Amino acid sequence: MDALRAFVRNNWVGYLFLSPWLIGFICLSAFPMGFSFYLSFTQYDMMNAPNWIGLSNYAEMFTADRKFMASMKVTANYVLIGVPLQLSFALFIALMLKRGIRGLQFYRAIYYVPSLFGGSVAIALLWRQLFGGDGLVNSLLLKVGIEGMNWLANPGTALYTLIILAIWQFGASMVIFLAGLKQIPNDLYESSKIDGAGRYRQFSSITLPLLTPIIFFNLVMQVISAFQAFTSSYIVSGGSGGPLNSTLFYTLYLYQQGFTNFLMGYASAMAWVLLLIIAFITALIFLSSGKWVFYQE
Repeated sequence: MDALRAFVRNNWVGYLFLSPWLIGFICLSAFPMGFSFYLSFTQYDMMNAPNWIGLSNYAEMFTADRKFMASMKVTANYVLIGVPLQLSFALFIALMLKRGIRGLQFYRAIYYVPSLFGGSVAIALLWRQLFGGDGLVNSLLLKVGIEGMNWLANPGTALYTLIILAIWQFGASMVIFLAGLKQIPNDLYESSKIDGAGRYRQFSSITLPLLTPIIFFNLVMQVISAFQAFTSSYIVSGGSGGPLNSTLFYTLYLYQQGFTNFLMGYASAMAWVLLLIIAFITALIFLSSGKWVFYQE
C-alpha cells in the first residue's frame, strides 16, 4: 500500500496531464462499450427499461433471422471483391506515378481527393444519379448503341455499383503504396537489369516482395473499413438495402434493427458479432503474414 501511494505521489503530474484522455476514454469508449455488451443480452426498445433475456438475441440471429444471413453474405461479397480490386488499382496508379511525370504532386493530390469525399452523403447521392435509369452511365452507353438499365434497381448489379465506388476511393492506399515504392533501393533494379531481368521480372521478384509489408498494412486497414461500410448502401438504396437485399450491408441492417425497429438489444448483439468477425479475420491476416510478408532485413 505504501509503495502504491509513493508511486502515485511521484507520478501525479503525469496522471494530471493524462487525465483528459483517460476521462474521454472512459466516458466515450469504455463505458459505451460495456453498456452495449450488457444490452446485447437484453430486450431494449429505448422507451422501457432493458429486460434481461440472456443469449436469445444471439440465438435468433444465427437460427431464425434470414435477413441477418443475407447481410452477412452481401458484406462478405463486398469485402472479398472490393478490397482486392481497390488495392490492385491503388498499386497500379502508384506504379504509374513512381515512373516520374511532371506535376507529380498535383496528380497525387487529385487521386487522393476521392478518399476524402468518397464516403460522404453527397458522393453517394451523386453515385445514385450516375447509375440510375436516366443517369450518366446509361447516357454514355446509349451513345455507343448499348441500351442500359437501372443498375441500382437490378439485384444482379446493384452491389457492384457500390464496389465501383469503393474502388474509386483508392487514394489513401495509393499514397501509402507510393511511399513504400520510394523506399525500395534503386540498386536492386540496376543489378537486375544487368542480369537481363525485364519489367515483369523486376516487379515479381523485387517490387512485390519488398512491398508486402505495405500490402499487409493496407489490407488490414481496408478490410476493417469495408466491414464498416454504411453510407453508400444507406443513400443508394434509400435505407432499405434493396433491391431484394442485394445492398443490405451488415451495418445497414444493424442500423435498421436499432433505429428503425427500435430493437436496440438485438442491434447491440449484432455490433458485438461484427467486432468478433473483424477481430477474427484480422487475426487470420496477422497469422498468415509470416508466410507472405517479407522485410528487407
